[in-house]
Amino acid sequence: MKYIAALDQGTTSSRSVLFDEEGKIHAIRAREFPQIYPQPGWVEHDPYDILTSQEATLAQVVRDSGVRVEDIAAIGITNQRETTIIWEKDTGRPIYNAIVWQCRRTADICQRLMDEGHTEMIRSKTGLLIDAYFSGTKIRWILDHVPGAQERAERGELLFGTVDTWLLWNFTSGHVHRTDYTNASRTMLFNIHTLDWDAEILELLRIPRAMLPEIQPSMSEFGLLSSSILGRHIPVTGVAGDQQAALFGQACFSRGTVKNTYGTGCFLLMNTGASPAVSRSGLLTTVACSSKERVEYVLEGSIFMGGASVQWLRDEMKMIETSAQSEEIARQVEDTGGVYLVPAFAGLGAPWWDMYARGTLVGMTRGTGRAHIVRATLESIAYQTRDVLEAMERDAGMKISSLKVDGGACANDLLMQFQADILPTQVFRPACIETTALGAAYCAGLMAGVWDNREVIAKNWKCQRVFTPAMEAGRREELYDGWKRAVSCAQGWALPGRG
Repeated sequence: MKYIAALDQGTTSSRSVLFDEEGKIHAIRAREFPQIYPQPGWVEHDPYDILTSQEATLAQVVRDSGVRVEDIAAIGITNQRETTIIWEKDTGRPIYNAIVWQCRRTADICQRLMDEGHTEMIRSKTGLLIDAYFSGTKIRWILDHVPGAQERAERGELLFGTVDTWLLWNFTSGHVHRTDYTNASRTMLFNIHTLDWDAEILELLRIPRAMLPEIQPSMSEFGLLSSSILGRHIPVTGVAGDQQAALFGQACFSRGTVKNTYGTGCFLLMNTGASPAVSRSGLLTTVACSSKERVEYVLEGSIFMGGASVQWLRDEMKMIETSAQSEEIARQVEDTGGVYLVPAFAGLGAPWWDMYARGTLVGMTRGTGRAHIVRATLESIAYQTRDVLEAMERDAGMKISSLKVDGGACANDLLMQFQADILPTQVFRPACIETTALGAAYCAGLMAGVWDNREVIAKNWKCQRVFTPAMEAGRREELYDGWKRAVSCAQGWALPGRG
């Protein structure tokens, strides 16, 4: 039996998963790491926390599983996207904390780019809207705020990477500075048509090309894991950003297939095939997991606060002790009693793209209690998903008849039933909800010859449960109208000079 080790480096935790040849989980280990909030709207990670937590889970999963290192055929890496790290080429030391994808500190840089008229140029080349979400303006901020960084970057002394590149660099002892198409396509620096860094955008943001990693397809040879980690060199043959990896893990290989991942954020992706689709509804055009012979594209709707909203209930509001407890508490009431939470803690993503929106709780009365707010938090995830799905249907010109789901929060039956009700469409939950890691494993295993083709791995997909809409149509639309009114209260709240 051969195994694939998938490194799944997420926003709040790192995990390592061993998959067997049938795509089944043999062992899994995870470790949370700290979140850093220097100012309101700012989010950072210590790059060494990312690295050490990921390395520790890899060593632990191999040790605890009893699998021989010699039986691990390859390694796949999947990661939180857009998060930006810059480090010294000679020492490997970061010059600043990782600026996380949720961070809104570069909103003013984005506003300037829009005011200068660069929106259409950037959208047409990158498939992205100008937003603080993406890596490009995060690089610009670090180069502006770390003394001497711009000059050092121009001299070739500094390297940039998204989290996959940071891990590759360290796990190969500094021998590999590479990324893949999916992660590159989230930087706002990558031309999705030429599949290369775009010279015009680099010049606009004054980012030296020498900082940037070499770009490869998701399924390719990325380098060898240092023998110091597991005792032998293991090839890294798959790298993909977490959402594209999840699409691949859900076997969404044909045009029009759709999945939603309920992780820290929520990310709805549709496979659009060999041609990039242009969105007129606030969605993003980005690159799917691809091989050298087969490049594909996706439409994506990015929701910034999914499971992170439940973590907010746990960590900041102290309303729950564990994320899993949210379902139990929410079931204590039949509905939210008219309460809506708009979790715009990091602005609003698709289809609104409002950098200045802020978290808003509306509709409370003297009878509002903890259970109402917990339930409203869960329901906010489903409402945001409908916002994106309707935009996707407009762009694609087709009705989406079913939705595959994955990620930790999809284990919540109350949320999944409400999701089916509010869309309305059937929701399919797979037997393996660790599809992000599974997608990375599939990419690595296809390249390493563990699986022959996509048809073989598509047969591994199994459905665990189907959620079917049961809500009366009038009630559904009444609830959704209330959600849209709540969103209007949150929009533009932090605009400079408002009020």
